[in-house]
Amino acid sequence: MQTSELQWTIQEQSIAKAAFDQAYQREIQALVQVVREQASSIASTDDVWQLHDFLSARRHELDGKYDDRESALLFVFADLIKEGWLSLGDLDGLNAVKLSKITALTRMM
Repeated sequence: MQTSELQWTIQEQSIAKAAFDQAYQREIQALVQVVREQASSIASTDDVWQLHDFLSARRHELDGKYDDRESALLFVFADLIKEGWLSLGDLDGLNAVKLSKITALTRMM
């Protein structure tokens, strides 16, 4: 069965949205901490532009990573687990097929 053919129940959609939002908030909180640290050491205009470039790159990365289309969620969740923003426990309640696909993807990516 292709990931695009998987059906998501209303309960699974709710679990997926909560996990997705939780991972995003965790990553944003970590980013805010890094920005605070970098901003506190700004000493020149070059430092300001470096921070700007860093933020622009991170925004581009985050916008691409957090794809909430159902057809992409298994891949997104596998990536987020691999990066440490989610755990399989955050996805409790998804059916066994989805969880096994996510687990397999984390090993392949």
